[in-house]
Amino acid sequence: MTAAPLPPAELTRMIKARPLPAGAVVIEASEAERAALALRFGLGAVESLRAEVMLEQKPRAIRATGRLRAAIMQPCAISGEDFPVTIDEPVDLRFIEENQRPATPDEEIELEADDCDEIEFAGDMFDLGEAVAQTLGLAIDPYAEGPGADAARAAAGIVQEDEVRGPLADLLAGLKKD
Repeated sequence: MTAAPLPPAELTRMIKARPLPAGAVVIEASEAERAALALRFGLGAVESLRAEVMLEQKPRAIRATGRLRAAIMQPCAISGEDFPVTIDEPVDLRFIEENQRPATPDEEIELEADDCDEIEFAGDMFDLGEAVAQTLGLAIDPYAEGPGADAARAAAGIVQEDEVRGPLADLLAGLKKD
């Protein structure tokens, strides 16, 4: 059985691993790339996306540090209506060459805190754009509530926990007021 081909990445920026570019690498998504990212992440829109990343060669990895800034229109988790969200997220990733750490099937691997943000690459290039897109995806709060959330709850008859009242709640509230 053959694996299905992966869809093309929405934000591809291939970087040569050797030599690394000097200075900051700036990734700014085009209108088409932003539209594709909005579709990928279920957003109303990605209005802007810009990342500035410094690359540094380390003994076993390439470290990428910088900042991602984006403006998105995100659906409210309660009402479903889009509302504006600003994202300002640090970027701190390590790109490692594929098969750098060969492991046997029965070998137990311990991960350190730095290992969680490692991205493997093959060949002499890595995709910094896809790493930025993944950073954006992780920065989006899937439970974010927009300004219309309370009105949507009220219209649906959903009662908030702090609005639940009864004899026991009143008694406990009286005890808390010392």
